[in-house]
Amino acid sequence: MSYSRDELDEMVRRWVVENERAEAAGDWRPLADMYTEDATYGWNYGPTQEFMAVGREEIRELALGQEMAGLEGWTYPYQEFVIDEQRGAVIGFWKQINERTRADGRHYSPEGIGGSWFRYGGDYQWSWQRDFFDFGNVSALFVDMITDNALSEGMQKRISRSVSKEPLPGWYRIGESPVPLW
Repeated sequence: MSYSRDELDEMVRRWVVENERAEAAGDWRPLADMYTEDATYGWNYGPTQEFMAVGREEIRELALGQEMAGLEGWTYPYQEFVIDEQRGAVIGFWKQINERTRADGRHYSPEGIGGSWFRYGGDYQWSWQRDFFDFGNVSALFVDMITDNALSEGMQKRISRSVSKEPLPGWYRIGESPVPLW
């Protein structure tokens, strides 16, 4: 389904504004209102795991709640958007930047490219989102932050949760999520 370029540009503008609000509040859950009721949101996390939230409320509680917990103080400034109005597809490239700095004054931030691929569902809501990022660079950054004792208490809890043997809602072995990643 095609959409007007003006409508998609306005969606992107609204999305950026709401992301900035979420970053300032350290709470991304209100962004769920920008998804259709039946939207899906997922990403790959290395060679064995992927994440998938199905429906607006899972997106709110899992993708934007559980998975963003501990990332307070991080910002995700968008660098560029690519918009295909014929397909209602948007790709946004972002950086991930921590508020803390290294000894040389640079903010902790993974190298590589991060981004989100969206499908527009009309009425200023996304119907689908898939994130992508350089898993190796993200892992290396967290090792640096651990080594430099630069993790916030929330990040320490997040890492402890991730390495526990308790399964987390929304996490699946590759290819086993309720909705295909791609």
